[in-house]
Amino acid sequence: MIVLGGSSRQSLTGARAVLDEKLKGLSAADCSAISNDLFAVLVALDSSTGLRRALTDPARDSASKAELISDLFKKSVGAATLALLTSAVSLRWSNPAELADAVEQLAVEAEASAANISDSLDQVQSEIFSFSKIVLENQDLRQALSNTQDSVVRKQELLKSIFGSKFSTFSNALLSHSVEGRRSRSIEKTISAYSHAVTARRNRVNAHVRSSVALSDVQKKKLTDSLTKQIGQPVHLNIEIDPSVLGGVAIRFGDEVIDGTIVNRLAQASQALVG
Repeated sequence: MIVLGGSSRQSLTGARAVLDEKLKGLSAADCSAISNDLFAVLVALDSSTGLRRALTDPARDSASKAELISDLFKKSVGAATLALLTSAVSLRWSNPAELADAVEQLAVEAEASAANISDSLDQVQSEIFSFSKIVLENQDLRQALSNTQDSVVRKQELLKSIFGSKFSTFSNALLSHSVEGRRSRSIEKTISAYSHAVTARRNRVNAHVRSSVALSDVQKKKLTDSLTKQIGQPVHLNIEIDPSVLGGVAIRFGDEVIDGTIVNRLAQASQALVG
């Protein structure tokens, strides 16, 4: 799990909102392309302390940072990724390394979004968890993936030979990236960070619904279609029957809460009277 400082946490929230906008309505292949772009940028950030500092220096204005991003990546990444990066470097980061941490999370979430569009997000979450257990339990595999004398390509080939036919395309893509830019971490910590990011994306597209009565299939479809249209990606409902809501439904998804229950409307009316 990536732990960010105060400014960086707020900036990551803003960057994730921009990512949502850029992913809205895209195909799984397009989401994966953005993920690949972001992972390529991550390798560049990790290879240069000076670049990380230049892109997070509060003394530099956003325009000069945007120009630097364009000069470095315009020919190698897509327009959506370039816009996302330009937005990210305009935000405030607690330290230079945390910009790279955020780019890593966005890269994993973009691949998780591709999986979500293909109705494979739960599978990816399970596969990444399974891989983390296998790595912990298999010292030979752990050493092979941690061997600094071996090339990235050989490590990727090893992973493909073991998991290529067992895991989804999306999980295999993430495993491949996990040895591409290890960021001076153990493979266990890298996969832990990926697992956290996949879970964060899953939480963003899973809506928790509280209702006093069971919803009909028609109602569930209408609600799912409405939220999917709003987010721009498939949304999955987790429905809880809760008599205490006294009619209506309360919906929580991502960072938003929609409370249309009688209890909430009564509470609002009470506050208005007191005010």
